[in-house]
Amino acid sequence: MQHPGQLNQRVTDLLTEFREAQSSLAVSLSHPCSRQNWKPPAGQLFKLNFDAAIFENGSGVGAVIRNAAGEVMAALSARGDAVADSEEAEVRACRKALEFAINSAVMSTISANKPNWSRLGVIYDDIGFLAAGLTYVSFSCIRHNANSVAHSLARYANGLVEEVVWLEDSPPPALDALYFDLSFLNE
Repeated sequence: MQHPGQLNQRVTDLLTEFREAQSSLAVSLSHPCSRQNWKPPAGQLFKLNFDAAIFENGSGVGAVIRNAAGEVMAALSARGDAVADSEEAEVRACRKALEFAINSAVMSTISANKPNWSRLGVIYDDIGFLAAGLTYVSFSCIRHNANSVAHSLARYANGLVEEVVWLEDSPPPALDALYFDLSFLNE
């Protein structure tokens, strides 16, 4: 057993060593990452954005379906089970968002690709089957700052017992993010 003073000194030494290593390993960016904004769908299409959040004792899903004018057609905030990692949270959020889109009757095709044998393969397969029921589907990854409405709804789920759905109404937990997105539509 070491004396507390020795432990404190050891911690201080390790912290100093860590800070020195971090400053010597620091990478400078010649050009910072560019900001990405939400983009509306073209014509008569609808756009589904979703995100996941991980909490200490569970997870959250946020989803929003908007039209070309950026108006909310439907939105969802739901609490989910605890997850092992961010991949599981995101793939579960994707499946929940697609179920929501189909059940909302807002979006009504994607072919199921080859089977996925990973630990989350069954959920990936579900996503393919759910997406096959839609008329048109395109998946793409976007930066968080272009997905702030769905992210706000996913974070809001932390305090929920049951899922909350808004139909043709702007969800109050995401109003700031919605207004921010809409401010860029006319640029």
